[in-house]
Amino acid sequence: MAKRLFDIVVSFFGLLFLSPFLLIFMLLIWLQDYCNPFYIAPRARARGRTFNMVKLRSMVKNADKLGGASTAANDRRITWVGKLIRKTKFDEVPQLWNVLKGEMSLVGPRPQVMKDVALYTEEEYHLFDVRPGITDFASIVFADEGDILRGAENPDLKYNQVIRPWKSRLGLFYGRHHNLVTDVALVVLTVLSAVSRARALAGVQGLLRRLGADEQLIAVAGRSVPLVPFPPPGADAIETRF
Repeated sequence: MAKRLFDIVVSFFGLLFLSPFLLIFMLLIWLQDYCNPFYIAPRARARGRTFNMVKLRSMVKNADKLGGASTAANDRRITWVGKLIRKTKFDEVPQLWNVLKGEMSLVGPRPQVMKDVALYTEEEYHLFDVRPGITDFASIVFADEGDILRGAENPDLKYNQVIRPWKSRLGLFYGRHHNLVTDVALVVLTVLSAVSRARALAGVQGLLRRLGADEQLIAVAGRSVPLVPFPPPGADAIETRF
């Protein structure tokens, strides 16, 4: 109940405060190609259901038909306005509407497309035990996902081999330890990451340590170890079917 009340209050006032900036970016996006400034697409929920997640459109029209689900920083589908809103994460602001509707939470594992969910292990399906969110541990740790995938011959393959395993572990850890205090801390760290990524990562490490995370997960969360291919939670080996 407290989590839902927190979601409603913060998302309502967040939309109210950010609406002037939202309108400016909507206009800039529309002026590029005179198309809908929003990107609305289905995302997975528990028990095979989906909901329509809304974002500011950061790519060319019909970009999902022109490439894979994973997006490198140098992806040619990203527009000039898109580069700006992706860098600041402002493209996620419209999801506050999804939060108000109860489809998402401020904090929770990021919602995924059905194509990616089809690759989940049985353990990863426990990510649906909580509402998907706008931010979580992984959103801060992998805020530079586009840069990690830059230059990859197959961005989807690299995502599934070096990013997804740790995103899923961080999401599952959140599902086992979430509470209102943790949610507030993650919202604050998300805002801090826009100012100082190093301090935000240190904050994530400290929070994980206080909640009893293992040292390997803490090291990855601080990005102090190289990202190498690793099996996802519940898998015995690195998947090679992508």
